[in-house]
Amino acid sequence: MAKAEKTDGILETVKTIVYALLIAGIFRTLFFQPFWIPSGSMKDTLLVGDFLFVNKMAYGYSEHSCPFSMCKFIDGRWLGSEPDRGDVVVFRHPVTGSDFIKRLIGLPGDTVQVQQGVVYINGEAAPQEPAGEFVETYEKQGPLGNLPQCSNAGVALGSDCVKQRYSETLPGGVTHDILDIREASLDTTPVYTVPEGHYFFMGDNRDNSTDSRVSPSAMGVGFVPYENLIGRADRVIFSSAGRSMLFFWTWRADRFFEEII
Repeated sequence: MAKAEKTDGILETVKTIVYALLIAGIFRTLFFQPFWIPSGSMKDTLLVGDFLFVNKMAYGYSEHSCPFSMCKFIDGRWLGSEPDRGDVVVFRHPVTGSDFIKRLIGLPGDTVQVQQGVVYINGEAAPQEPAGEFVETYEKQGPLGNLPQCSNAGVALGSDCVKQRYSETLPGGVTHDILDIREASLDTTPVYTVPEGHYFFMGDNRDNSTDSRVSPSAMGVGFVPYENLIGRADRVIFSSAGRSMLFFWTWRADRFFEEII
């Protein structure tokens, strides 16, 4: 009798775990996907160690909505809706297959060009206004332990790492911060014409972002197909500046539940 009760207990535990995993999988597939910010390409909008939930209902569902792109039965998009210029979007990288997060700059049919650090959309400059300096500590950041890039190159560990900050306004009225570190090769680009059914993305930390300005042949993002969009990043839920989220003394409480603009 005791052995049968023990077996029944094990089976109930296994069933509970299976049900929990199924519920979590459905929630992740249909509603919100967790996402950690591993790099500094979206500073200062998103910092290394920010944790957020991606709204997967925003643009509908494609094969990439399922973990490991397992929803092969979805042809195109189900319940699809178009993203807006200025959205911060998580998408499946067309080359590497990893999940990336960038800001949507160019819509289908747009022309996009960068000239001396200024973005031109359909021939019109997106206005930039100086917004002071973005200052952070020059130290290893996040689980990967990467060091930030600084305008004041050569600073010592523990010192201030400075970048110039500008407020950029996109067509349609979305205003957000961008960072400038130095003169860089991607500060001036050719004219890109966004194909139908594709989108053009850039990181807010412009000199530290491999985005649609970089060709897929060079492991860049290039133009991102509509089907590759996973969801919209709306709000930071949790943030930690340390190597582990367990290091509570490195938590950034001021960023908890912060809206992403």
